Amino acid sequence: MPTRKPRSTRDGRVTMQDVALRAGVSAITVSRALRSPEKVAPALRARIEHLCSEMGYVMNHAASALASARSRTIVVLIPSLSNVVFVDIITGIKEVLDASGYHMLLGVTGYSQDAEETLLRTYMQHAPDGAILTGVDHTDGVWELLRSRRLPAVHTIETLPAEDAGMSVGFSQFDSGYVAGRHLLERGHRRIGIVCAQLDPRSLRRSEGCRHALREAGVYDPALEIMTPQKSSIALGAELLESLVAAHADCDAVFFCNDDLAHGAVFRCAQLGIAVPGRLAIIGFHDLSGSAWTTPPLTSIATPRYRIGVAAADMLMRHLAGEPVAQRHVDLGFELVHRATS
Repeated sequence: MPTRKPRSTRDGRVTMQDVALRAGVSAITVSRALRSPEKVAPALRARIEHLCSEMGYVMNHAASALASARSRTIVVLIPSLSNVVFVDIITGIKEVLDASGYHMLLGVTGYSQDAEETLLRTYMQHAPDGAILTGVDHTDGVWELLRSRRLPAVHTIETLPAEDAGMSVGFSQFDSGYVAGRHLLERGHRRIGIVCAQLDPRSLRRSEGCRHALREAGVYDPALEIMTPQKSSIALGAELLESLVAAHADCDAVFFCNDDLAHGAVFRCAQLGIAVPGRLAIIGFHDLSGSAWTTPPLTSIATPRYRIGVAAADMLMRHLAGEPVAQRHVDLGFELVHRATS
């Protein structure tokens, strides 16, 4: 019996039916292997994937979405790709999406709420099944898009109010800043500075938490604050540390709202001969991988970025699968990592 020839499209592209004929299965089976790989036996799935690669077949996700009412795509919007905080979250998200047969539509907002809304509107053209967003501060347009399109979304890094019907995974920015301030107070410091860059809503909330702790103790001095919209960096941290101690020689401790700022401050203290923590105590935020290796090692607030990504994606996958999401707002907490700089 002669072998049937593949029926390519008019422009020469290989079709799903072509792959099915070579594999000896139905087109539905090929579609299932590509869209829901967990539902196909591993050996058959591997054979189909091999044939797709060999024949140059690329699945038409737009057509698939129309046929199944599912695009198998998730919009993920983050403020920055250069900030390892968000890279860690993406890593957790991607692991869950890959295992569930979903694809990520990644967008970078540059810390702009207007840009976030523009990206979300643009990605709606791809009929995403859900979204994972950064923070809980969005434009009215974003909230309306989520409501009008009935797009399930999980908010990360912070948690929505308990009574909110949405979904969120994160921790309290305010409480974490408060703990940083209390730590410096408990170590005996009273002239405590606060240095914050970028001025995104989360940095502002953790600054307010530290400020609240200082006010409670009756030692808050607004003159010891530096709030700048400049992008957070090691170089900026060094520059702001020098400015702060030059203007306020009695400053004896500083809370930096990001670890990269704190790293720069530790480096500049070494250059200026400022003893840390003898003359000046320093605490950072996020406990980045290099924080344990500064000289001296940096005290910081550790945040569960990877776990947030995993939990957020898992929550969304369960929602899309029709499974009950008993806990819609998950607070994963944070940890004070006490090292030598305080």
